[in-house]
Amino acid sequence: MKEALHRNLADEIALGDDAGLPVPDSDVPMVSRSLRLPLDLYQRVCAAANERGVGVTTLMRQFVEAGMSDLDDGAVIAVADLRRAMASLARPAPSA
Repeated sequence: MKEALHRNLADEIALGDDAGLPVPDSDVPMVSRSLRLPLDLYQRVCAAANERGVGVTTLMRQFVEAGMSDLDDGAVIAVADLRRAMASLARPAPSA
């Protein structure tokens, strides 16, 4: 019993069971922040994440990164985003 009291944390971790925690999707250190969203917006984000096969926080991070890239004139954008923008410009304006 006394021996168990003198083991270090690394030994305890090595002897422990896998906690089954999610594996981070990036090797980059991340910061956790709380974000309050209206329920309908959150549900839309969840649906969009599900359609893309990514986690909700991953999609939110992608949205923030895309928004931040708008502030950078030298940013690279996704081809799909460029095509959508070009298609929206090519549509005739609705008649009044």
